Amino acid sequence: MVDGAASRLEPLLVRLLGDPLPVRVRAWDGSEIGSPGAPVFVVRDRRALRRLLWKPGEIGLVRAYVTGELDIEGDVCAALGALQRVLRHDDEAIRLSGDDKREIVRTAVMLGAVGPEPKAPPEEGGRGLLAETPEELYARMAGGARALGTGHWAGTAEPAEAQRAGEERLAARLALKPGASVLELNAGWASFATRLAREQGALVTAVTSFDVVPPEGVRAVPDVPAEGEYDVVVALAGVLPLHGVVDRVAGLLRPGGRLLVRQPVHRQDAVQRPFTSDYVLGSQEELPTLGSFIEALDAVGLEVCRAEALREDYARTLRAWAAALQDGPREDGLTRTWLLHLATAALAAEAGRIGLYELDAVLR
Repeated sequence: MVDGAASRLEPLLVRLLGDPLPVRVRAWDGSEIGSPGAPVFVVRDRRALRRLLWKPGEIGLVRAYVTGELDIEGDVCAALGALQRVLRHDDEAIRLSGDDKREIVRTAVMLGAVGPEPKAPPEEGGRGLLAETPEELYARMAGGARALGTGHWAGTAEPAEAQRAGEERLAARLALKPGASVLELNAGWASFATRLAREQGALVTAVTSFDVVPPEGVRAVPDVPAEGEYDVVVALAGVLPLHGVVDRVAGLLRPGGRLLVRQPVHRQDAVQRPFTSDYVLGSQEELPTLGSFIEALDAVGLEVCRAEALREDYARTLRAWAAALQDGPREDGLTRTWLLHLATAALAAEAGRIGLYELDAVLR
């Protein structure tokens, strides 16, 4: 159906997105506009327009999506990639002219979307995704891999195989002696800890909030130990970034001990998105740059011996996790927030705005 709410939205969308529209839009009455075959955004409720009226740009779109008032059909990464000009372009916030704002108001009045500002979703302004996500949702993202680290994708398109290949490379790089004491942070289901114990005879303490039954050689604990002298500390899953606690981690290593960490970073001139600060990080510190993270390690006596960029593997892993969530139910706000986060982070990694580095450091 061409006539209807969608056709009334078309002049405004063309003004904001250009002509032809890079996406297809379906309104709550079933009417559609846009190019056939383009990613489809579904405006399920007039309230989505009201959110954009009060918060034009990224936050209005995020709130509408998290609440389910706005939806995306098909590949979320492809849809958001087509909409980059609305979310951000070259890290610059969307700028609306006076005419743009007047057109938004006129369209909202015409479609009956004017009213008080809707409340923000409960997922906004909380402790952040990383503190509030249950194990079941992480399991949906990881699928059969049951691992949350960045996979090694050379020669494979399967997430579980990429995860196994990544763990094999890391275990070979560590090459531990039997009896070596290891602390793994963010251990998840302790798959890598299990590999180190079984294949290299390491004694591993795995920090995880997940319900796991550790095998022989692995001890699962809910929190980072207050003290100890470990030969190696491993932090591979970028679920709880390490940059805010490097001094505490250094204090758990013996002299000459080794830290192997994978740290998400942002480009020096990248601008943090409101979505990232309001929904993803919560009270946590924003991501560091590579340089500032290395300086933080150096300040506590950790000498970086090797740094490897994993940006492309990181982007593919994020896309795989997003695809796994997209294939299942996503009615709740937490799942939709994760899906939006994974998709935007994958696009940012592909564009070089964020990255992931694996660093090997020794305590001097």
